[in-house]
Amino acid sequence: MQRNFFLTDLMGTGDPEVYDSFFNGNTLTDQHIDTCNGYFALHLYDLDSYDRRFAIIDRKLNSLIVADEYKKELDRRIELLHSQGFKFILATPWESLENCDSGFIYPRNIENSMQWTGGTSWFWNLMYHMHKDKKYNFNHNEKPYDFFYLNKMARTHRTKLYTKMRDEKLLDNSLHSNLQATTPTRLPPEYELPWVDADNYPEYGSDQDIFEKPYNHTKYNLISETNDNAREVFITEKLWKPIIAQQIFVVHGNHLYLQELRDMGFKTFNNYFDESYDLENDSDLKVDKIYKLCKDLLSKDWKDLYLQTQSLRQHNYNTFMDKEKLAVQINKVLLGFFEFFDSSEITS
Repeated sequence: MQRNFFLTDLMGTGDPEVYDSFFNGNTLTDQHIDTCNGYFALHLYDLDSYDRRFAIIDRKLNSLIVADEYKKELDRRIELLHSQGFKFILATPWESLENCDSGFIYPRNIENSMQWTGGTSWFWNLMYHMHKDKKYNFNHNEKPYDFFYLNKMARTHRTKLYTKMRDEKLLDNSLHSNLQATTPTRLPPEYELPWVDADNYPEYGSDQDIFEKPYNHTKYNLISETNDNAREVFITEKLWKPIIAQQIFVVHGNHLYLQELRDMGFKTFNNYFDESYDLENDSDLKVDKIYKLCKDLLSKDWKDLYLQTQSLRQHNYNTFMDKEKLAVQINKVLLGFFEFFDSSEITS
């Protein structure tokens, strides 16, 4: 049994309870993990008794003001912990690699560190714990609208597809939003989260919430994921919400996003409609393929599709709620941490 120690919030800037929840979801039988949420509690632990010691530096994307005092104190703590054999995890699990690379983030890099971004497991774990005990009333019998299509942050790939869908009239009978457009488009008030001021939708804190009505009243969920590149597959709450709602979905996301989803134990709709868009790495060609698919979906009998995919959608819901399946993905992240630590020990 190897012993691992995680200081989950080196500078008191993050959400250590969420990190604890993530780490506690592992099922690694040959690894013991202890977590400590505060730097000033380190004296309570026998650090020499651990095989590996990690310190997590929680980083916020585009926090443009970083005080000199913070930088100095961070450097001081890093130097002290480095002398005690710590390795550092630069944590931005709420974001993708592309977002971290293109935005301002501090620290960008330090010695003996690795970067941790969201990947496939962070939002699965978050959404699992948020929704596993909630009771929802999803009903897919009557659907007056075509697509449920949400766009909050303006991104190039989103603008391309949204503009094409809108200009070709495929959104005329849909519930859709485009909040950062020059003239913002919002959902009808009765489909907004009842507990949120729709005119001042918060930048953070409500994206993971679920309100049944728009899922019940739309045939298909057109998921506008964070990125569309081939660097990684970044899966966010945008996918998990329609899976919880057992709604048919199309994903505008990373290259091979659906393939990764299938590798994780989920099923997609390739036996019912064309999902070749997932294989397309050219952004413009992917937009064209998704547009054509959406146009084709409008010609199908949606009630037949829901009947035919009932067991598939139930399978995905059950897989999402399966702690053992989730643990497999959490284990992969932790094993990556351990491999980084062990390899850096060898090279040093």
